[in-house]
Amino acid sequence: MNEHTSKNFDLELESLRTRVLQMGGLVEQQMRKAMEGLSAGDIPLLEAVIRDDNRVNQLEIELDGACNQVIAKRQPTAIDLRMIITVLKSTSDLERIGDKARKIARLGCVLHDQHAISIPDVELSHISELSLKMLRASLDAFARLDVDAAAEVLHLDETVNTEYKALVRQLITYMMEDPRTISHSLDIMGIAKAIERVGDHSKNIAEYVIYMIKGLNVRHSSPGEIDEKIATS
Repeated sequence: MNEHTSKNFDLELESLRTRVLQMGGLVEQQMRKAMEGLSAGDIPLLEAVIRDDNRVNQLEIELDGACNQVIAKRQPTAIDLRMIITVLKSTSDLERIGDKARKIARLGCVLHDQHAISIPDVELSHISELSLKMLRASLDAFARLDVDAAAEVLHLDETVNTEYKALVRQLITYMMEDPRTISHSLDIMGIAKAIERVGDHSKNIAEYVIYMIKGLNVRHSSPGEIDEKIATS
């Protein structure tokens, strides 16, 4: 990043970066708790995830305000402005990941209700770990200003999408073979979709990192096209 004659400006920018990473850590924790509560049938843990979503929302509001203050006071340009735009967009995606954790927790409470029966046995841990790997990698790329690491996240998204489609096919088979599973199969499908969307939001953050560092808008480009743009920029 640039070094400025005003050390306070440098401190303000570094504070924004640090707070994004703190928010990312909280969101990852929320997702892990949601998946742990889902797997163990731990209703109090799932309820805590739902309750703690307010903390994520508050962080987004605070970061939005801090970014607007820096823009108004410093009138940043070039990579500094791109960094602030990246912070604004990334916090929005992180807040949405928090929403997905809350949705998983809410559906987990439904699935583990004492009267629940005919729950399909499907494996969600692998796709959730892949999505969380994307989240960690995109935040790490942001922290280290690593454009290559950000590009690698985009390739992982294809794997997450493939696993999600396989889960949907498996759940459709369950519903066709045993109509009693339809209600809970739809709940699990909602959880799988939420996990897949975590990967999408993590991919968005990786794209913002590439924009911040290189000034390239790589949205709606394939991973191969993005690799080529980075190599020739």
